[in-house]
Parts: sequence; structure tokens; C-alpha cells
Amino acid sequence: MSQGSQPLLDPTLNFFPSNPKHIHLMGVCGTGMGAMAGLLKKAGYTISGSDAHVYPPMSEYLAAAGVAVQDGYRPENLQPRPDLVVVGNVIRRDNPEALELARLNIPYVSFPQALGEKFLAGKTSLVVAGTHGKTTTSSLLATMLAGAGLDPGFMIGGIVTAFQANFHLGQGKYFVVEGDEYDTAFFDKGPKFLHYQPQIAILTSVEFDHADIYADFEAVKTSFARLIAIMPAEGTLIACFDDPVVRELCAAAPCKVVSYGIDHAWDWSFADMVPSEGFTQFSLLRKNQVAGQFKSIMPGRHNVLNSLAVLAVFAEIGLGYEVMARELAAFQGVRRRQEVRGVEAGVTVIDDFAHHPTAVDETLAALKGAYPGRRLVAVFEPRTNSSRRTIFQERYAEVFTSADEVVIKEPDPLLGVAPADHFSAGLLAADLVGRGQQAASFKNTELILAHLLATLHSGDVVAILSNGGFDNIHQRLLAALAAR
Repeated sequence: MSQGSQPLLDPTLNFFPSNPKHIHLMGVCGTGMGAMAGLLKKAGYTISGSDAHVYPPMSEYLAAAGVAVQDGYRPENLQPRPDLVVVGNVIRRDNPEALELARLNIPYVSFPQALGEKFLAGKTSLVVAGTHGKTTTSSLLATMLAGAGLDPGFMIGGIVTAFQANFHLGQGKYFVVEGDEYDTAFFDKGPKFLHYQPQIAILTSVEFDHADIYADFEAVKTSFARLIAIMPAEGTLIACFDDPVVRELCAAAPCKVVSYGIDHAWDWSFADMVPSEGFTQFSLLRKNQVAGQFKSIMPGRHNVLNSLAVLAVFAEIGLGYEVMARELAAFQGVRRRQEVRGVEAGVTVIDDFAHHPTAVDETLAALKGAYPGRRLVAVFEPRTNSSRRTIFQERYAEVFTSADEVVIKEPDPLLGVAPADHFSAGLLAADLVGRGQQAASFKNTELILAHLLATLHSGDVVAILSNGGFDNIHQRLLAALAAR
């Protein structure tokens, strides 16, 4: 069927009805959509969903939450007729269920719209945006607010350790949102964060990423400029001024801007950072004056910067230094961010989401400082749309300097992208060797595991960097080390 003859969604039906009872989610097994299903369920709605890939752990979570999920997209999934459909951004306009949605003229919204219209209205929305650090910073903010007794709602792209969940309905006045710059839906190509009604926003950084939806860096900058433009005059933008692009964009902010970063010229900065195995200690500086001594279990300069952003929010909402220090020290982390998955045969296995070159660089530097004197082995799976292109090929060769050995998995090729534009793990390994580093590339996870088992020794630290499951390499490695 040609696009011209397909049923089209009626834009007048793009809203959250005042009193729906049954809500259906298309693409329900995505991390954000699964959390949305949980929020809507807790808010008292009957929830159903569909997805092309229904499997654990999300399938088990949804089943336990009482969400009926259909495996595969079909017109009949919209029977009985729901009162509202939430359309995930994995859904294309030619999806059979989307076509049936248009034919039936059912009200529909995107996932960001649903969050904004249903859960953020009437709340003080705290939005964490930027190329790096969103999940950690928003998790830290939500957990510290909860520890301070403010019971915030939140929607975050990772599992927050204190809640063992990536969402919470919350009864307090604050709602914390991880502000993703990815596109909203096939009928709304704007970034998700434009729906999040920020009263206080954190902007951590602005770099090129998401090559599948942004043509160039100027397009990325424009998306963040749009976020800044919707800040209310009475709002506050807390921005990392170490990043010159952030400084440039914030010049047009219609609201108060609070700066933070390494430079002591900014409103919030730090000094005397002391890393150790177990925690990081630093002095908090406000306008270059020591405000107190703080410590965190999160290693690395980038995590101190994430902490500064959250402490600045606490100051904006009137919480004191004693509460800040107590809650930062109590934070237990977030899944898949420098998460120690286990120790076997003296080898520490760490799971981290890092994939952008800047994140790889900062993460490995943090781990090298956190485990002084120990051999650090980085195992990298390029899996994102950007990392599987040549965009970062040369830059990757510069960001593994903190690792004593680098192991790279050859990624699956991107369909529809010319071979000349594909990232090469073999070329990266050769470049690293040329720089004097120990490095190797492998075609699959099985070969990587065999290599690791043959070369790892007691005392080694293995940092596994991937934004995906990486064939469960973490647990497989730990099990093999235990058996060895």
C-alpha cells in the first residue's frame, strides 16, 4: 500500500483524554515505555500493550505488573477498543497497528506527551538533559530528594538502586525526568524533552550523537536551543560551563542561569578531589568559597560534576549543605553505570553504559583512579547507530589511554549504510597498538570470553562498555572465572 493511500492519524485526536479507562501502549517493551506502563498502572488505568520483541526481563516485569502484552503488531491488538493509545518512537507510520489506530480514530499520544500531560502537569518538573550523564544525574537527584523526605516522582532511563525501578509515581511536588534529545514519535520528530515542562533544568553537555536522527552537530545544538527557549522566565537552568557549546547556548536563556564545572570562576565547582577504592571525596566550592566536604561512592571527575549539578538544584529549592552531604554520601548508584557485577578469582567485573568517546574516556579514567595499581582491561561493544559508523573511528583511538588492555567486538554492520562508513574494530585495535597499547579485536563474544579467560589474573579489573546486553558477557565471564 502506498503511503498516500494509507489511513492518516487525525491531528485533532492527538491529546490525552480527560477520563480514559483502558490505555494501550505500542512498543511497550522499551525501557521508557515499560516504565510508562508501570506509571499508568499505578495511576489506576487498565493497561495493555504490544511489541515486536517480547522477552525477559521486560516481559516478566510487565506480566508481574498486570499488563497484558501481545507479541507482534496486529490490527486486532486494538480490540477491545482502548480509550487512548500511547505510540512509542519505535513505531513507523506503516506499522499495521498504527494504520488500524488511524482507521479507528482513537485518541493517541506519544510517550513524552503522556508523561507531560498526565504526570508533570501540576508538578515542579526537574529535567536533566545533555549528551552525557543524564541517567546518573537524574538518578542521583531523585534518590537524594527521596532521602530528604520529598517523595519525588521520576522517570529515568536506568534502574535506580534505591528503588530497584526506573520510575516512581511519587506524592511530592517534584518530578524528575531524564530529558532525552531523541525524537518523539513518527508524527512528532521534535526531541522528547520539549514535552517535559521544565521549571529547573540541568544541561550537562552538548556533543554530536544520534547520527540516525541528527544530520550534523548544528542540528544537535538546535535541539538543545529549543529546550532552553521553553524555560519559563521564573525557572532556573543549571549548566556545565566547562562546555563552550553549553555556554554559547545559555546566552539566549530566558531565565536564571547557574553555572557549574571544574573552573572556579563558575557558581559551583570543586577542589581537592581524592579518589580511592570505594568512594571519592571533594570540597564543594560556591563562588570559589568552600561550602563543605562531600563524598560519594561514584568514582571520577565526571561524577563529581554530576554531583555538583544536583547540589545546585538542592540549593535552588532551599535544602541545606548538611542534607546535601548526607544524601550524596548515602547514594548507592544506578544499574549499568560503573556497576560492579561481581568478583571471581580476584577479578572485578564492572558493567558500564559508556559508548560515546567522551563517556569512554571519563569512565576509564575514573576506574583507573578508583582501582590504583590494578590492571584495567576495557571490553568495548560498539552498538549504537553512531558508534557503528566511522564518525568516531579516529577519536576512539584517543580515549582508551587509561586502559592497560583494550578488547573490541566487531559490531554488526548497519543496514543501509555504505561499507566505507562502517566502524572497524580491527582498525581501532591496530591504531591502539600503533600508539603502544595492548589491544585486539574479535568477531564475537565467545572469542572475547576465551581471550579473557586465558589472560586475566587475580587483581585485574574488567570494564565492560556497552549500551546493550552484550550477550550476557558479564555473568558468563564471572561464571567461567569461578569454574576456572
